[in-house]
Amino acid sequence: QVQLVESGGGLVQAGGSLRLSCVASRSIFTIPVMGWYRQAPGKERELVATITSNGNTDYANSVKGRFTISRENAKNTVDLQMNSLKLDDTAVYFCNCKSRLADYWGQGTQVTVSS
Repeated sequence: QVQLVESGGGLVQAGGSLRLSCVASRSIFTIPVMGWYRQAPGKERELVATITSNGNTDYANSVKGRFTISRENAKNTVDLQMNSLKLDDTAVYFCNCKSRLADYWGQGTQVTVSS
């Protein structure tokens, strides 16, 4: 059982930046993959970025070059730095913990990008 709590969402103007943080209830040192997903109204939840226990990262094409995922295992945190935000980035962002036997999700944090 892993509990995840996201924070850092809010309202930001297009072109601006936000940094999201996910704090896990226990050590994530051995968790194979941590990630961020997002879901906009009326759309399916989609992958934003993932990071492995070894620090390897993958990004959705739509955020490459703009978003950076990082992992601080000693702090049990996974952050998502979001730069050059666009209107289409507006969504609820969810932290994900992908263990070998189960997936865990946070409650989400709202990101709203305005023009």
